[in-house]
Amino acid sequence: MGIVNVTPDSFADGGVRFDPDVAIADAVKMVDAGADLIDIGGESTRPGAPPVPTEEEFRRVTPVLEGLRARLTVPVSIDTYKAQVAERALDLGATIVNDISALMYDADLAAVVARRRAAVVLMHNRGRSAQMYAEATYQDVAAEIVRELRDRIVAAERAGIAREAIVVDPGLGFAKRAEHSFEALANLQALASLDRPILCGPSRKSFLRAALGDGPAHERLWGSAAAVTAAVLFGAHIVRVHDVTEMVQVVRVADRIRADRKSSKFEV
Repeated sequence: MGIVNVTPDSFADGGVRFDPDVAIADAVKMVDAGADLIDIGGESTRPGAPPVPTEEEFRRVTPVLEGLRARLTVPVSIDTYKAQVAERALDLGATIVNDISALMYDADLAAVVARRRAAVVLMHNRGRSAQMYAEATYQDVAAEIVRELRDRIVAAERAGIAREAIVVDPGLGFAKRAEHSFEALANLQALASLDRPILCGPSRKSFLRAALGDGPAHERLWGSAAAVTAAVLFGAHIVRVHDVTEMVQVVRVADRIRADRKSSKFEV
């Protein structure tokens, strides 16, 4: 899944795709490089980021969605927690709603997803952006993520969303300190008990600094590659990345290793 942030304040790319023409061109390049999905977002969701009004968010993503509608052959995801933005994006060709709140921020979003028969990514999170680190207390990271995502799956199904339309995401970096994100990634296979496809997004995230040291996000390529490899080996079905060309190679090799390990008669 290639990331297209149509924001002026993205933590990872400094707003280089705030120009819709650049965002459209880059999305096409990502697909040409091997992306299987494109995720378009009009609001930065990094911890502490200020909220963006609905109309401004939609103003940002509309020209990109319109420009890509006839140019892409892969599914498009809208990265939003707002029902109105999701509804309009689905009108413009998106088929997936990628919600960092797992349907908790906007009470109307579940009904939109259900009525439109869209797919939805339920990401583990706690609290709003400004307060999420205050919620970063865990006794057992993996077990608590699984339990809380299971609750969100139940809520989605009660709202009329088909189980087959649900993807789960451990939410690396959201309501998690670095040690929590590393623990969640190391135990990603625990999410298999939910029996839903797993999306994992470690790309360029700040938790990598605990291993790499300080430095700008765009210099975390190799750290991201290591985390993406781990995600694939531990069971991720989708990895959400900024650097598609490089990560396609990483994923293909990691996927081959995982496939060969599955076929082995020996257990480590």
